[in-house]
Amino acid sequence: REEKQLELTLEALISQVADLKNSLVSFIYKLENEYDRLTWPSVLDSFALLSGQLNTLNKVLKHEKTPLLRNQVIIPLVLSPDRDEEIMRQTEGRVPVFSHEVVPDHLRTKPDPEVEEQEKQLITDAARISPDVAQKQIQSLNKMCSNLLEKISKEERESESGGLRQNKQTFNPADTNALVAAVAFGKGLSNRRPPGSGGSVQSGQAGAGAIIAGASGMQQVPMSGTPAQQQPMLAGVQMAQAGQPGKMPSGIKTNIKSASMHPYQR
Repeated sequence: REEKQLELTLEALISQVADLKNSLVSFIYKLENEYDRLTWPSVLDSFALLSGQLNTLNKVLKHEKTPLLRNQVIIPLVLSPDRDEEIMRQTEGRVPVFSHEVVPDHLRTKPDPEVEEQEKQLITDAARISPDVAQKQIQSLNKMCSNLLEKISKEERESESGGLRQNKQTFNPADTNALVAAVAFGKGLSNRRPPGSGGSVQSGQAGAGAIIAGASGMQQVPMSGTPAQQQPMLAGVQMAQAGQPGKMPSGIKTNIKSASMHPYQR
């Protein structure tokens, strides 16, 4: 009965290990040949499949009807340095010979001596720490992790807000186009004038024409030997006659003289 139960357990383990091996082969093939179009959700699906298969394998090993495999001893009956085709077929070409070099690796039931020594050292160091010290170290580590997560979240929020500020539009294209069209081509501007502006415009034009005429009259003053003629008025003062080019009007002389006298002089 124990032999039958051991045989069934081995068959179940072989089936579970074969499924796990196929999943690993498929995942490695994707990584090596489809890395350029491989997506992160596909990688997560592969990891989830492998994790589920490992959990199923552990459940088979921890089942109450599963015999303790650690009590079973495997002893190699034949060791040969020659190539063994049967072992090649069973191992799918991974183990060509079953010699004294490969037996310690394939039939090992314990980890490497170096790994085992490191594991013992870690267990010894953990046993030396008191519960209070361990609790303080755990709290310190949790605080550091919380601060780190807070900084990462703050940087993410700042980067997102900065991107939104850069992408936010600060002007209205329609208003800008309308303003350019009005300045460049007068589009949308009214041609009507307000009532009562015609007279003021005409009077302004007349005043401007008088000033221009006076300026032209000043420029056309004859130098000498020309007949006397009436010169235009500029600011209510009659200009000198043509025959007296350097003579200043008496009104201007009087004004200048009176302005130059001190108020206390007689």
